[in-house]
Amino acid sequence: MPYPRDILNELRWREGMELSEALVTFVHRGAPGDIRTIDGRTIMKLDRSFMETADATIPYHRITRIEYRGQVLYDSREYG
Repeated sequence: MPYPRDILNELRWREGMELSEALVTFVHRGAPGDIRTIDGRTIMKLDRSFMETADATIPYHRITRIEYRGQVLYDSREYG
């Protein structure tokens, strides 16, 4: 099973890929449906157990989906 942090780091560091082109969906209590999606441009830091944006610190275990250039790279529903 791929881990969201590994996928995001690959997008950030692999040549020819851009983290800014990713869409990251995560559980966000208080948002409509308790789900929020951000684009990779808003990710400021990828730490050991969370990612950081200007607005929030988001633990990786709350990530439910990662899309890149229209392709789903991670969907937590596939891993139960």
